[in-house]
Amino acid sequence: MANATDGPPRYAVLAAAVLGVMGSYAMLRDWDRFGPRLLAHPTLMAVDLTFGAVLLLTASPASPLAYATVCTPLLAGLLYGWRGSGIFTGLQLIVLLTVYRAWAHHPGAGANTLLIAGFCIGAGIIGVTLRNLMFRFGTASQALSEATSRLAVAEAVESERARLAREMHDSVAKTLHGLALAAEALAASADASDPKALKALKGQATTVAGAARRAAAESRALLSDLRSHTDLLSELTIRTADFESHTQISTFLNHKGGSCPPLPDTTAHHLLAIVSEALENAHRHADAKRVTIELEASETDLTVRVQDDGRGLPGATTLQDATKTGHFGLLGMSERAATLNARIHLGRSPQGGTEVAVTLPLALPATPCAPHPPQQEAAHA
Repeated sequence: MANATDGPPRYAVLAAAVLGVMGSYAMLRDWDRFGPRLLAHPTLMAVDLTFGAVLLLTASPASPLAYATVCTPLLAGLLYGWRGSGIFTGLQLIVLLTVYRAWAHHPGAGANTLLIAGFCIGAGIIGVTLRNLMFRFGTASQALSEATSRLAVAEAVESERARLAREMHDSVAKTLHGLALAAEALAASADASDPKALKALKGQATTVAGAARRAAAESRALLSDLRSHTDLLSELTIRTADFESHTQISTFLNHKGGSCPPLPDTTAHHLLAIVSEALENAHRHADAKRVTIELEASETDLTVRVQDDGRGLPGATTLQDATKTGHFGLLGMSERAATLNARIHLGRSPQGGTEVAVTLPLALPATPCAPHPPQQEAAHA
């Protein structure tokens, strides 16, 4: 303003300075709002160029203000690419030439004008280069995001396939196997005319119908993702009685420790599936006469053991050896334990047979393992 004459020229310089500074501040503060407008209307850059030209004509090319002129070609290159950068760099050079003619008599005006002109050209090239790099980086980031999404989907599908395989083996497949055996026996007895044989035939038909209903119920539970509320101790009690009733094997449930934690439904389901698999192995493979289920809870972990007095495993057999030989039930138990971040152990039981022990680390404080009273169940619901 010191170089401007009194009157309208000085007020024009003051208005250009105030409007230029405030406009730049508003643009930077609300770039999300004004940036798209500036990108859609390049003429707004010409307004900034005009304010800068007024100030530069007054301040001379030797002033520090002259170096702020490089921002216009830089921003034009970032927003509009090579064409926009070329246009606004050319306009900026015209302004610099006009300023030089007005200050040609000033010492050092020519050298400063050439220096600033070089800076403007370089800033325009840098702006375009940064624009291209950002577009390439954006394309690479999008491709990486798509690849990550596809990988996550593939992992989710693989995990779901493994889960369904375990569920099918642990529930529906076994029920359908028993249904097939009952159906074969029913077919073998179909031609019998003896009253006793007919009575046996009727019993086998009832068995087939019950197995079919059970398979249907298991299928519905599997399709509904087994989201029903599960109380571990109550469910173990029910499964112990059910196993003893349909296998005629003496089965006992022992609860050690005065408290056990509330478990998420998924965690309880995995533990119950491991217990069911161990019971089924004791019935089908171990020829056991007695099975004991132990539930032991402490402040740090929860352990469930299934012990039988059957034939047991060979002395050097481990869980890893058993899973490598194609025992998909043991493989399913191992996968379920890994899902829960639990430890599973397969060894000899004190009864002489096989012991399967699962130890689940606890992260929550223990609460009584007794069934909830009706009022508490209602409030929980």
